[in-house]
Amino acid sequence: MARITSEEVRHLSVLTRVGMTDEEVELMRDQMSDILDNIDILNQVDTEGVEPTAHSVDVVSVMREDVVTNTTSVDEMLANAPQREGDHIRVRAVLE
Repeated sequence: MARITSEEVRHLSVLTRVGMTDEEVELMRDQMSDILDNIDILNQVDTEGVEPTAHSVDVVSVMREDVVTNTTSVDEMLANAPQREGDHIRVRAVLE
């Protein structure tokens, strides 16, 4: 793959609004070129027949299942609301 140019790095720095010195541009040019070379190598790997995965190992959720428990009445839930309107909490308008 062709190496990225300093001009391309400067263009990217303008688009991303990241100020760079000439030394940083050259460093970033080398690093970005190396990253693109590695991506090119990965693109050459034959993945035909390989099932897509989100993780390389099995992931188990540590969150518990949602279980319905004793419910609280609407009046109990709204007891501390500063303002009520029927069965709802009344709030000041945010957008007009």
